[in-house]
Amino acid sequence: MNESKIIDVAKRAGVSAATVSRVLNQSGLVKEKTKKRVQQAIEEMNYTPNAMAQNLRSRKTMKIGVVVSDIEVSYYAEIIKGIENMANSLDYNIIICDAQNLKTREYDYVSLLQNRTVDGMIFVTPLMNNKELIALVEDGYSIAVIGRFIEHEQIPCAFTDNVKIGKDVVDHLIEQGHEKIAFLSGYADAIDSYERLEGYMKALKEAGMPFIPELIDNGDFNESGGYEGFLRLRERNADLTAVFAANDEMALGVYKACKELLIQVPEQVAVVGVDNIRITRFITPNLSTVEQPKYAMGALLTEKLIDQMNGNEFQDKRYFKVESKLLVRESSLFAKHRSAEEQLGPG
Repeated sequence: MNESKIIDVAKRAGVSAATVSRVLNQSGLVKEKTKKRVQQAIEEMNYTPNAMAQNLRSRKTMKIGVVVSDIEVSYYAEIIKGIENMANSLDYNIIICDAQNLKTREYDYVSLLQNRTVDGMIFVTPLMNNKELIALVEDGYSIAVIGRFIEHEQIPCAFTDNVKIGKDVVDHLIEQGHEKIAFLSGYADAIDSYERLEGYMKALKEAGMPFIPELIDNGDFNESGGYEGFLRLRERNADLTAVFAANDEMALGVYKACKELLIQVPEQVAVVGVDNIRITRFITPNLSTVEQPKYAMGALLTEKLIDQMNGNEFQDKRYFKVESKLLVRESSLFAKHRSAEEQLGPG
């Protein structure tokens, strides 16, 4: 029988062709009830898989693709290190794919899955939406996601509570006496930006403070974007006294802009980032930031993905909500007793 017959089996069983393929390959990723239905359809249609095609589908490359939004962002370094160390310990190698903040490049890298260059793929803070990622799994491919929760029984996920991150940062800045708090988000399609903005707004609401759209800008999750975003914010809001940057890279851009404008941090503008990249402890003043267990997320998800690719049923949960921690340092400690004139600064 030819390979197209697998589609007929899938139609009779009421499942996808990928599910039939998993049953044929004894992957262990199909529920028992569904498996019996597929086996019954196979028997009824007297279906015999093409041995050569089946061997091609089941061939292992021992490689995992790792798609990151922007390889230049320091946040990804620890995650990749965790992924690589765990993969190597399990005899896998990784291929790093830099999407350069372009969704179209993520689509291009999916071809590595489709042509079996890699056995599975880890998406780190992907631009592709949940529906698109779920479609890959429904087509029979193995993926895992870091930085986002996707409710699907075959997609391992590790993520932090971004709403909590945003709220914790803004609560801290409000405690320090700030009322004009700006928010620098990442690129437009980033779900963590939206969620951190949600936390920002939640903190303001609970404190009885108004949400001011002019205090929001975009910094594209990189240093130059943070620099340019702060200049725009400052032009619209000369009286802002604090900036919450959605990652540390943008916070470094804010530092650069403040230096050029002769604005003192934190005496005139407090700054808080997210990710706790290594340099934040050594710049002056030390940057207040939010710690995320980046290495652990990478290692854990890699172990789960490889477990899944090898046909092992998960004995525990697939979703891992990891804890974040606000690290208060010099860049956000000063504000409470300043005069209005001091807060305005030059210009």
